[in-house]
Amino acid sequence: MGVTDRRSQEIYDVVGIGFGPSNMSLAIALEEHGASAPQHPVRSHFFERQPSFGWHRNMLLPSTTMQISFLKDLVTFRNPVSRFGFISFLHASNRLVQFVNNQDFFPTRQEFHQYLEWAAAGLADRVTYGAEVTSIRPVAEAGAGAPDLLEVEVRGSDGTTSTVTARNVAVSTGLVPRLPEGVSADERVWHSSEFLTKFNAQAPEDLKSVAVVGAGQSAAEITRFLHDALPHAQVSAVIPSYGYSVADDTPFANQVFDPAAVDEYYFGSEKAQDAFWRYHRNTNYSVVDSDVIRSLYQRSYDEQVRDSRRLHFRNLTRVDAVERVGSGARVVLRSLLDDRTEELTVDALVFATGYDGLDPARLLGDFDRHFQRDAAGRHRVERDYRLVAASGLTCGVYVQGGTEHSHGLSSSLLSNIAVRSGEIADSIVLRRTERELNRTSAAEREPSAA
Repeated sequence: MGVTDRRSQEIYDVVGIGFGPSNMSLAIALEEHGASAPQHPVRSHFFERQPSFGWHRNMLLPSTTMQISFLKDLVTFRNPVSRFGFISFLHASNRLVQFVNNQDFFPTRQEFHQYLEWAAAGLADRVTYGAEVTSIRPVAEAGAGAPDLLEVEVRGSDGTTSTVTARNVAVSTGLVPRLPEGVSADERVWHSSEFLTKFNAQAPEDLKSVAVVGAGQSAAEITRFLHDALPHAQVSAVIPSYGYSVADDTPFANQVFDPAAVDEYYFGSEKAQDAFWRYHRNTNYSVVDSDVIRSLYQRSYDEQVRDSRRLHFRNLTRVDAVERVGSGARVVLRSLLDDRTEELTVDALVFATGYDGLDPARLLGDFDRHFQRDAAGRHRVERDYRLVAASGLTCGVYVQGGTEHSHGLSSSLLSNIAVRSGEIADSIVLRRTERELNRTSAAEREPSAA
């Protein structure tokens, strides 16, 4: 670890890695702190590897709606009067009255994406697109003992690299698409994260048989979309459970996503944390909204009435193997009922099999050894979403995501990002104030020159 004199170089209070909704919300919280304390604003900048803002673009299917209220936007739970709220977006879009007349708490996914694009445009001076952070290294400022700064290496879209310096980083690089072991994506085998791009690249008449693997919301929505978009095609839903399970979005269950539930989970006993997962996994994991379930069942029933079946549900079934054959794929399916196998040849195979969580170790590299892990090998995380340092580090690594084990079910969801970003912003400001007070006290204790 080097010691560097940075008097001539700007040192950011925080550098954000990734610019999805979580770090957008943090950027807004930091801007609003600056508005309330203009004499001492927080210096920040964000880097996003995408060439422009985009959030789950490949799942913006027609008529799909958000699974959360429009009030769970980037800011409202933290600051209801923020200019970055969904209501402000509707007003700016001249749709506020029409939205109210629609009497629906759940906007379409397309409209919520428009809201996020609108908010991102208002933060354009805070972010560099087409820039991927490749490493983070600790360094010590001149005269300091323990490392108190972070060097962040950034690779631009032209391949050149540069380095910026920060006292903290906020890592929000999103989730990593998960495919079954041994399966690779290609032009006929897709993950749901790339669905619309891959679907639109095909001629519809070439897709005569398609299959969707998974039991969650994305799997059900893609199955419904394919059934509607390909009226000539056979559509198979491969479901490891006995049909789709309904998401519990009733008021009491939804309280597990309240900001107060984060404290109750974080400070709760191991027994209490286990109860959260056992009783409330069905609020989010491998579950489907009831209207989507009903619409699929209605389609299946209508086909039974007409005695013309092209929507097939293969329940209690898993994928054993996938093999490319010509312009399609051969899938080996195994029934969990009798262990029998069945081969299915399809023109497109979609895996809506979820994502793996954020692991900051990839970015931290050797630096990761300076942070504590629990008995299960997971990073220990402070209540303010900062990784727990194993040494005397004063610089901070905040994580937005990958904290289900420490902070509960809302870690990777939109429900709590407004409050979480406010907590991270408050932590950055508080720790900066403490650092400056310590420096002032140390200077006052030094004997004056004779």
